[in-house]
Amino acid sequence: MYTGLFLDENVKAALRKGLRIVGDVHGDLQAFRHAIATDRFIIQLGDLVDYGPDSAGVLRLMHDVMAKGRGMFLIGNHDRKLGRALLGKKLRPDPPLEATLAQLHQPENADVLEFALDMLQDAPAWLALGRMLFVHGAFDVRMLMEPPPPALGRVTFLLSRALFGETTNRMQKDGFPERCLNWVNHIPTGYTVYCGHDQRSTNGCPLTIPGRAGGQAIFTDTGAGKGGHLAWLDVPANFMEDIGVSL
Repeated sequence: MYTGLFLDENVKAALRKGLRIVGDVHGDLQAFRHAIATDRFIIQLGDLVDYGPDSAGVLRLMHDVMAKGRGMFLIGNHDRKLGRALLGKKLRPDPPLEATLAQLHQPENADVLEFALDMLQDAPAWLALGRMLFVHGAFDVRMLMEPPPPALGRVTFLLSRALFGETTNRMQKDGFPERCLNWVNHIPTGYTVYCGHDQRSTNGCPLTIPGRAGGQAIFTDTGAGKGGHLAWLDVPANFMEDIGVSL
């Protein structure tokens, strides 16, 4: 199995205190400060930026968490758009992205502009850890065996699945692609996929959906930066050991 998380002693020490899985932040710095106020290791599931009031501040805080060996984040579709823009790629008009870029070019955020591109280029698109799989959009069984491709490069099938979920090639009334959840039925028995991207919950809590093959998906996007709030889940260290994570 491809893991992708280097378990050095700092990471192992944090994981022995448990794991905190954080959903889409979308520029909600105040909520993100609360989410990282833990001694657990943090895995953030992507979409750090856009919509909320302080995407630059969220990037700065995530960078600090990573520098201290306390956590990591996965690339989301909004993070990828920002990275592509910082590479100078021509993109379609996108007001949330344009607002984030304006923040990054403010003098007080010069430090973030210096490291943002490297940070986004290095972010993986998925991570397998024991019988847990972490991804922004959606799962494919090959993610358990293959390393993710470069996040800002050509969009392969697996990168598209990781970033955008499983689409039907139809558009919704709101102008966004229609997405389905057939992929949940392919999660193997005993595996849990933690994802963001789709705001599926109706009660503000992360939503668990079981699949026909015996696995399950937990959707963590509860609308931070878009009028909702930020959700996270804590996984105890003894559970990680039970599902094959050597600490």
